[in-house]
Amino acid sequence: MKEKLSRTKLMALSTADVNKIIRSEDSYGNSWKKRGGVGAFMMLARKWDRIENQVKKQGWDIFKAIKEDRSPEGLMDDIKDLRCYLLLVDDFINNRGEQNDS
Repeated sequence: MKEKLSRTKLMALSTADVNKIIRSEDSYGNSWKKRGGVGAFMMLARKWDRIENQVKKQGWDIFKAIKEDRSPEGLMDDIKDLRCYLLLVDDFINNRGEQNDS
């Protein structure tokens, strides 16, 4: 049976990400881009490296790796962080990039 995407669940997920980004920006400001585009890329790369290292142990099966991970700051936390960082980069380029506020 083919699974359908749940618009409601995706909207809730997106809203949670946006709220997390806003809370983080209140605490940390624009530290994610303090060192410019190279620094922002390296931030993304570090998250990806963490994800890659965890999934590699499960033969690159991300679903298995998520299921096997029991730590609260584990794989899903890294995936959520990466998703939020990607949203920050997207928002900066599409909405704030011309302000040169890095």
